[in-house]
Amino acid sequence: MALVLVTGAAAGLGRDTANALADDGHEVVIHVRNPARLTEVGDPARWKGVVTGDLAEPEEIRGVARQASGFGRFDAVIHNAGVMNRPEDVTVNTVAPYLLTALMEKPARLVHLSSSMHRTGSTDLRQLTSGTASYDDTKLWVTALALAFASRWEGTSSHAVDPGWVPTRMGGRGAPDDLTAGHQTQVRLATHPDVTPSTGGYWYHQQLQTPHPAAQDEEFQARLIQALERHTGVLLG
Repeated sequence: MALVLVTGAAAGLGRDTANALADDGHEVVIHVRNPARLTEVGDPARWKGVVTGDLAEPEEIRGVARQASGFGRFDAVIHNAGVMNRPEDVTVNTVAPYLLTALMEKPARLVHLSSSMHRTGSTDLRQLTSGTASYDDTKLWVTALALAFASRWEGTSSHAVDPGWVPTRMGGRGAPDDLTAGHQTQVRLATHPDVTPSTGGYWYHQQLQTPHPAAQDEEFQARLIQALERHTGVLLG
């Protein structure tokens, strides 16, 4: 039985992931943006706990990290929360996973939600602070961050997942991919005893894929982490 944190668990892939983990007998701590959204996640007794906070607000990200740390070291953290084509894309999609990871005790496993659209993202990190980053940019950066953790942190496995274009609130009703397959890879990477490779993979529907070359570029990874450290004021341990 694993202790798992799932961010953005009130709806869509996050809720599906949390439910699948609970169905498998794992202890699940869910994150939702605000208490009002708890009505969307069913019986509160189903969860090990709940943490709340708006991941578009840096101070609330820190609050989520403090709340989550109260549960001790997680076996896995699934950075599922995301937004698309909003001013807060970079904060929710890239800064929040960085800050939460930097501020919490290192988990045994990290899973970061990416997107096939990361392939058209930019490596111009000036956009991280200028407010001009696109959704594609933020997904390239979080993919690079996932693979950076994989190479830097012995004892913590870290992966990135493209869940597909699935019919969620973000994806829209006409999205062509399989909604069930959209969360199965995250569950496997977070809990399965035998994942190959054990760290550093970019996945789509339980199959390894090759990400944008920059995501695997150690020089770009280092520049990204330095940019995030400067932007947040929080050093990565």
